[in-house]
Amino acid sequence: MTVACETAFVAMMRALASDPAARGLRDDAAVIAFGKETLVITHDMMVEGVHWLPGQDEADIAWKLLATNLSDLAAKGAVPIGVLLGYTLGPDDARFATGLGEALAAFGVPLLGGDSVSGTPGGGRSHGLTALGRATHCPVPGRDGAQPGDRLWITGPVGAAMLGFEALCNGLAGVETLAFRRPVPCLDDGVALAPWVSAMMDVSDGLLIDAMRLAQASAITLDIASAAVPFAAALADDRRYDAMTWGEDYQLLFTLPPGQHPPCPAHAIGKAHAFGGTHLLVDGAPPRGRLGYVHG
Repeated sequence: MTVACETAFVAMMRALASDPAARGLRDDAAVIAFGKETLVITHDMMVEGVHWLPGQDEADIAWKLLATNLSDLAAKGAVPIGVLLGYTLGPDDARFATGLGEALAAFGVPLLGGDSVSGTPGGGRSHGLTALGRATHCPVPGRDGAQPGDRLWITGPVGAAMLGFEALCNGLAGVETLAFRRPVPCLDDGVALAPWVSAMMDVSDGLLIDAMRLAQASAITLDIASAAVPFAAALADDRRYDAMTWGEDYQLLFTLPPGQHPPCPAHAIGKAHAFGGTHLLVDGAPPRGRLGYVHG
């Protein structure tokens, strides 16, 4: 059987994921009550040619692999307690180890174990990482709690990763590429927000597609005001829609009840309404074209 895309495959997996900890596979992570604690567990993969450029510095690949997983913990208001690495051996394993060490130190996270394998000669490589966290607030935030009347917020600008990727493709490797090469998860913001949000997730595949996913999980309509969305300072005005669909900015996207203001810097960019036939509006109208990144 051929699976057309990631969405179809996840639908098949959803039928198998009946444990409540899986949250119906409609969330960023699994949430497991464990004694007096609540564990948050997430796993992300990265693939050569999709998440990093062939020949890119392995140290940056390691950093990004850790950061993207920690961003899922941030969306749950969780504190990281350790990670497990799945690694495909390659031409510069020492640089990967260096970058991973830098990221582990930067975010204060221990490496607990994992596995390494040899890839097919000439084939594309992939790496995976499992991150374990401790919830700081229960109930742990999910995508499914937004209510009509809530306001939609984002912790920071979008578009910087897109510009960083384009700069890297053009042969640059300095500060202008950092947002793509070495993203920083909003861990502190996630902890601060967890007690207050009605719904929360990170922006990994694009602001529009991730907002639609939050709206679908909450059975509402979200209307984004494009003029209120914060964008990277270097972004040209005519590329704002591109920035809202490109992804990899790893900001936190969340909803708060009306009149509530977040305990950390954030931008109000829209409002939740009762479901009106479509889950996402931009400036009052359904968006046209691509909303974000989907595998497959």
